[in-house]
Amino acid sequence: GAIRAFSPGHPMIPKAYSKIGQPVMIPGDMGRSSYVLVGTDTAMKETWGSTCHGAGRRLSRHAAVRATQGRQIDRELRDKKGIIVMARGRKTLFEEFPEAYKDVDEVVSVAHEAGISKKVVKLRPLGGIKG
Repeated sequence: GAIRAFSPGHPMIPKAYSKIGQPVMIPGDMGRSSYVLVGTDTAMKETWGSTCHGAGRRLSRHAAVRATQGRQIDRELRDKKGIIVMARGRKTLFEEFPEAYKDVDEVVSVAHEAGISKKVVKLRPLGGIKG
C-alpha cells in the first residue's frame, strides 16, 4: 500500500506544510520504531506523489500465531525494550508480534534513499494497544 507524499508547494497540502512537503507517518510494529517523513519532488515524478505506508507483513497472522507459541510477547517487550503493550487477547498480541513485520528501518531507508520521501524523525515506541 501507499500514502501520499506530495512535494513542497503542492496545492493539496496544508499551507503550514507548503515549504517542507506533505507530512508522512510510517508506523513500525509494536516493538520497533516509527517515522515521520516528508514528501518530495521525486515522489511526484516517480510515484505519483506517494510512498510506503508501513513496513508490511513478513508472516501471515496464522504463521505469526504459530511462531509465538510458548512465548510471552508482552513480557519480552516490557523486559527487553521497556515497551508496555495491552491486547484484547493473547491471539491478537501473537498476530502482531514485531517479527511478523518487515524491518521498518530498512523499508524507510529505501524510500529515503530513492528520494520518494525524506526522513525527518525516528520515533521510539513506549507502548502499544492491540484490540
